[in-house]
Amino acid sequence: MATCDFCGRTETDDATTLSWTVAVENGHRKTYCDECSRAHLRSMEGKLDSEFW
Repeated sequence: MATCDFCGRTETDDATTLSWTVAVENGHRKTYCDECSRAHLRSMEGKLDSEFW
């Protein structure tokens, strides 16, 4: 089971979570669902912490 660290969405199907994004922020692993990843792609590429999105 995976949970999006931005919106709180949960997913139990491992195949669905293959499109999710994983990032390391301040030494902590963060997981983001595909919808949040698409909405905040530029911020992720700019290496901004999720608190600034």
